[in-house]
Amino acid sequence: MTRRMPVGEGLVRDRGVRLGYPADRKVDSPSSLGDDVRLRSGTVVYAGSRIGHGFQTGHNVVVREECLIGDHVSVWSNTVIDYGCVIGNGVKIHSNCYVAQFTEIGERAFLAPGVTIANDLYPGQEESAKVMSGPWIGPGAQLGVNVTVLPYVRIGAGTIVGAGSVVTRDLPDNVVAYGNPAVVRGRVEDLEDIGARVAGNETQHVGNRFRLKQARAGDVDEPQPVP
Repeated sequence: MTRRMPVGEGLVRDRGVRLGYPADRKVDSPSSLGDDVRLRSGTVVYAGSRIGHGFQTGHNVVVREECLIGDHVSVWSNTVIDYGCVIGNGVKIHSNCYVAQFTEIGERAFLAPGVTIANDLYPGQEESAKVMSGPWIGPGAQLGVNVTVLPYVRIGAGTIVGAGSVVTRDLPDNVVAYGNPAVVRGRVEDLEDIGARVAGNETQHVGNRFRLKQARAGDVDEPQPVP
């Protein structure tokens, strides 16, 4: 039986949205949904989660119980936010992501499509299950397409993790890291300007509108020390 979830003003919801879905586990925390929320078809929000103002979902989004989600957060289609997560204001989580239980994501962080977050060091082991915890992703961090983040890892504020990377160890603030395992390659402040890397494709008006400029001689992707 679906429980009633208190909602704020200005809620816009499609048909097929379920609010206050009951969890199988015992949940005592209150439920709430802020003002000016937009929920698209297939969205399921479990009882026991508190969600702020301006929340938006794509289609077929699941938000499990005991999550605390700030204001102006967007979660796009086919993404699951598992129980016990803390998500700060202004976070954007793209399509086909999985955010494991007990993950914390800082304000204005961005998860690109296909990001997968883990929380169990030795899956299937009872002792490991007792200490399940997702990673801490710092404010303003950006995770590229298909990044995987392992349990307990801390990703620093403002750090950029390149597409397809596997983050197995902590990353400091404001660095660029990629690879499997992800290692630091440089600092965000040293990134080239977009205009130096991207050129317009004048033959296209829609679709593939831009292309990368040719790599310069001597460009390498070696790990760089971080002071």
